[in-house]
Amino acid sequence: MSAPLSALLLSGGASRRMQADKALLDYGGRPQLLRAWELLQRVGVAHAHVSINPGQQGDALRAGLPTLADTVPSVGPVAGIVTAQQAFPAHAWLVLACDLPLLDAATLQSLLDARDPDRDATAFSSRHDGLPEPLCAIWEPSAAPLLRQRLASGHHCPRKALLQLQIHTLPAPGNTLDNVNTPDELLRARRQLELR
Repeated sequence: MSAPLSALLLSGGASRRMQADKALLDYGGRPQLLRAWELLQRVGVAHAHVSINPGQQGDALRAGLPTLADTVPSVGPVAGIVTAQQAFPAHAWLVLACDLPLLDAATLQSLLDARDPDRDATAFSSRHDGLPEPLCAIWEPSAAPLLRQRLASGHHCPRKALLQLQIHTLPAPGNTLDNVNTPDELLRARRQLELR
């Protein structure tokens, strides 16, 4: 029997390269955090949380949504994933970065439809290097021990964790998983969205 599926919207990053909180960036009059949250609702994931670092607990936008504050050192996305796994250990987690403005419901639904609960994770391949994309992926409960072990030994890369797990890999979904880390990438993403 499959584990119940919850969603984790990662928004706790420092956004150093952008020099602005990526969750608050405006696309078409809406902050990206709300656009991503609404996308999760459109694909029917009923149980969802926004992952935050402890310093974001007073943020007005995030406070309007159910949040999970990192309970392990905030060392990037893996802190949010491990926190969610510890809070709801029987759940699988649809993990979604908040800096994917080109992601659409069809792409997210294709990931949900392809979920293989007998593997440790289901993930798309990157169109850039062919490696699995960890921040638009479904992490099953069986992935939790390796993530905790890697975190405890100072390894914080969720992609490298996927490479050690048994995963179901899907073809890259075009440019929908291109993330936005810099002001130039922000301008390009806004232009692409205007053309849709």
